[in-house]
Amino acid sequence: MTEIDTSVPHSARIWNYWLGGKDNYPVDEAAGDAYTAVFPGIVTIARSSRAFLGRSIRYLVEEAGIRQFLDVGTGLPTVDNTHEVAQRSAPESKIVYVDNDPLVLAHARALLTSTPEGVTAYEDLTLYEPEKILEAASRTLDLTRPTALILSGLLGHVADYDVARDLVRRLLAGLPSGSHLCVNDGSRGTDPDYEQAQDAYNETGAVPYFLRPVDRIEAFFEGLDLVDPGVVSVPLWRPEGEGTPAPIGQHGGVGRKP
Repeated sequence: MTEIDTSVPHSARIWNYWLGGKDNYPVDEAAGDAYTAVFPGIVTIARSSRAFLGRSIRYLVEEAGIRQFLDVGTGLPTVDNTHEVAQRSAPESKIVYVDNDPLVLAHARALLTSTPEGVTAYEDLTLYEPEKILEAASRTLDLTRPTALILSGLLGHVADYDVARDLVRRLLAGLPSGSHLCVNDGSRGTDPDYEQAQDAYNETGAVPYFLRPVDRIEAFFEGLDLVDPGVVSVPLWRPEGEGTPAPIGQHGGVGRKP
């Protein structure tokens, strides 16, 4: 059993707390509350990011016909995880989760559920090993068939932008025509209060997460055909319900590999 330090706040547990999950400790709630005291909108960002993930996966299953998902940087299970959304629409869907966080690994059993018709697998690898990720995923997925690569709230953890671009390219290189990329990440240019709060958080010595200008998030989709409406603030990506949601400092999109 992996030893988990409950005396130090952990970013995955804080995010889980903001999403309304239960896999967190008082130290995480305290850190999460301290952040929300500076920037209350972070809860909206966390939940809007998760809602975008759900809408994009439903699009991929129901409109693009995707039945295989490679979700890198899984994070802690909360509600409407990738496999739950995909298998709700297509029970035969296969999902491979990838993460190398010992905390997430300890909760892997909660993720390793599946419909009888489908498959859910978990690989203990880091984003910085794209070829190993593809090799491991190929044990569960048929990578000669279209596959959706999910990178949700992950690329902001890669400090060097050129490295982040290269990692995305290398992962996509192992996927065939008709595959899709789904990305959403914190952005600059929409919410100065969020930017100030996140920059201050990054200076605390916690694991940093870097917000990027929208054009840099768009560039992750270079060479792909962007699905309408392109890379937009996540509440504006194919919103459901009435009215036009307000934009937030989190942008995302879906692109198809020609």
